[in-house]
Amino acid sequence: MLAASSYPFLDVLWTMIIFFCWIIWFFLLFRVIADIFRRHDIHGGAKTLWLIFVIILPFLGVFIYLIVESHGMADRDMKSVQASQQQFDTYVKSVAGGSAAEIEKAKGLLDSGAITQSEFDQIKAKALAS
Repeated sequence: MLAASSYPFLDVLWTMIIFFCWIIWFFLLFRVIADIFRRHDIHGGAKTLWLIFVIILPFLGVFIYLIVESHGMADRDMKSVQASQQQFDTYVKSVAGGSAAEIEKAKGLLDSGAITQSEFDQIKAKALAS
């Protein structure tokens, strides 16, 4: 009980809020620095000036960067997400496309009477296994 009385509940809450704000601050700082490095619309000199500004005057630099480049950051994030989604979709189509095309071709042969149902089932099982 002695420890609880020397550090009251509101002080614990205040410490948690300060710690949370500290984590958010570092998240913003690293996010801005990462965005500066991944930009392709500015060259090395401008990147260097932004980095110096963000490092020397961190609060002012980060907040000004967020105000000035917020739309650009959002656009770059959206393009990155779209590129990742497109890569994923291409990968899924390349993996699943072969099996689906083979099954579809076999179904066409089954419908035309060229193969029997048991042969179709074997082709389908083989396509799904690979």
